[in-house]
Amino acid sequence: MISKLANISKDARLGQNVSVDSFSTIFENVTIGEGTRIHPNVTIYPGTTIGKNCEVFPGAVIGVTPQDLKFDGEETTVEIGDNTSIRECVTIHRGTKDKWVTKIGSNCLLMTYVHIAHDCQIGNNVIMASFVGLAGHNIIEDYAILEGKVGTQQFVRIGAHAFVGGASLVRKNIPPFVKAAREPLGFAGVNSVGLRRRGFSDEDVKEIEDVYRLLYVMNNNLSKGVEAVKEQIADSEYRNQILDFISESDKGIIRGMI
Repeated sequence: MISKLANISKDARLGQNVSVDSFSTIFENVTIGEGTRIHPNVTIYPGTTIGKNCEVFPGAVIGVTPQDLKFDGEETTVEIGDNTSIRECVTIHRGTKDKWVTKIGSNCLLMTYVHIAHDCQIGNNVIMASFVGLAGHNIIEDYAILEGKVGTQQFVRIGAHAFVGGASLVRKNIPPFVKAAREPLGFAGVNSVGLRRRGFSDEDVKEIEDVYRLLYVMNNNLSKGVEAVKEQIADSEYRNQILDFISESDKGIIRGMI
């Protein structure tokens, strides 16, 4: 149902069975997929695409101009996948000429007051609890979970299936499959419970634990740990995923156990 009190541009494109409640504003050049519900007092700015069967709760602001002093009015976008829930007062800023798009995947849950800055790239099945704040250019990979009040610096990357403890400040990259906690932020073990919930076998989890044992527990020097993994762990999908992440991390990765 479209409320008579909603303000919707004639140039917005709404799919079948889209619901827009009172006092929401949808600007031109917005696309909303079928079955999506927009609650009251939502503002969706030009250049935003929202997928199917999403739900956007009151006070959310999507696609607004980024808080980047280098932004020069270029035409950039926000893209949100299917089945994603955006709770009250979430803010999502559109991209800049760095990536031209801020992207959020499918089946994500962004809880109250989450902020997604310009050019962030969020994967599928990501959960961010209340008051998480992402700086610009972050990459959050599939199935990552960020507890409440996590804050990040620019250009941070958080790997797939990682779990970040509440109120953490993320200054360096967090590799896949791990738990990160404490201050300063560091390795707090493998996210074995989360992995098993998502169908990883005991053998898979043990292999991942063996990799991180060599990286973080047996070796204080990361480069020596990487060499030990290459020598002692057989070539496999998860081993290679971890090593590739480390080799691509120009910003560096979180430290090991203290």
